[in-house]
Amino acid sequence: MLDRAYFERLDAEDPLAPTVARFRLPEGVVYLDGNSLGPLPAHVPDVVADVVERQWGEGLVTSWNRHAWWTLASRVGDKLAPVIGVPLGTVSVGDSTTIALYKAVGAALGLRPERSVILTDSGNFPTDLYALGSLARTVGTELVVAEPEEVAARIDSTIAVLSLTHVDYRTGRRHDMAALTESAQAAGAVVVWDLCHSAGALRLDLTAADFAVGCGYKYLNGGPGAPAYLYVHPQHQGIIQNPISGWWAHARPFAMEQDFTPAAGRERMQVGTQPILSLAAFDAALDVFSGIATAALEEKARRLTSDFIRLVDERLEGFEVITPRRAGERGSHVSLAHPEASAIMAALVSAGVIGDVRPPNLLRFGFAPAFQRHVDVWEAVDVIETVMDEGQWREAEVPAGPVT
Repeated sequence: MLDRAYFERLDAEDPLAPTVARFRLPEGVVYLDGNSLGPLPAHVPDVVADVVERQWGEGLVTSWNRHAWWTLASRVGDKLAPVIGVPLGTVSVGDSTTIALYKAVGAALGLRPERSVILTDSGNFPTDLYALGSLARTVGTELVVAEPEEVAARIDSTIAVLSLTHVDYRTGRRHDMAALTESAQAAGAVVVWDLCHSAGALRLDLTAADFAVGCGYKYLNGGPGAPAYLYVHPQHQGIIQNPISGWWAHARPFAMEQDFTPAAGRERMQVGTQPILSLAAFDAALDVFSGIATAALEEKARRLTSDFIRLVDERLEGFEVITPRRAGERGSHVSLAHPEASAIMAALVSAGVIGDVRPPNLLRFGFAPAFQRHVDVWEAVDVIETVMDEGQWREAEVPAGPVT
């Protein structure tokens, strides 16, 4: 059986230990919700304070040029590119994931005007399903929602766009990105991936994918509501049409022309004025990934999730592990099913272990390799065992809002 010393040895040998030390985390808290909101990198407050007090406070409007605010979104995109496994010059940053997805799938449909079906799956994040449904109604295409395990069989010559989330936000199940991309493209479809529960925790290779989107606030630690990002394969950059034309996507934005002329590269997928304060925080947060091989992130994520599952099997009763046990088939969070999930998580949060709940009965524990200690796994299971053995969950006050 595993013991605490085993986890302490892993931390002592952890090649990512210097990165772990770059985060600010409350004393006495085991934070297992970085897959929902990443913690604060310690250097970010000083960076944001400088942007607010000096650049905005003193530079005023001149900072668009003096401090290169105008190109900040592109610089953040290039800093993010190696984290998601794509070339420089292919990632634009801004808006929310929902809007980024709408733009990406809308542009993808324009590449296949002779086809009329968007294919997704029932495990997709709800906002993706909402956006895809809205887009389908607007442009007159059909949205087909298959079961996750049936997606591959449903791909055929009628599909215009395959739009999937790489890692299921509930179960942690991971799609085979390479195989599905190859299959869909072989059938003539365009592929759009949502990386919200992948980027920053897994090794990604998107060089074959057509488009990808994701948020900045989960494993990437960009802060609450951090801007989203949108990857466009180089072969599409000069020909796609952004379904939401805005002045930041204009080839000559300050010409103030009435007619829209799209920019030549990734900038054509932008829309309006960028949120500089949020971008500055995201830009600084991405510094923690500098020099880190994403393979090292995935290897640590595999170890963290595997050891958590093993401890659950050894020490806890009444929980069902619904996350795939094969490392290559899961992301970096583990979900446990229990009929009293909300009450149990409320008790855990009160006891200093922060995860979250997904209805109707799932406790979700995220293991973010950039900041997670291996001993967090041991301490979390210790607390879960105590909460269950002492019946603390029976007295827990379940909040009216999300249990996080």
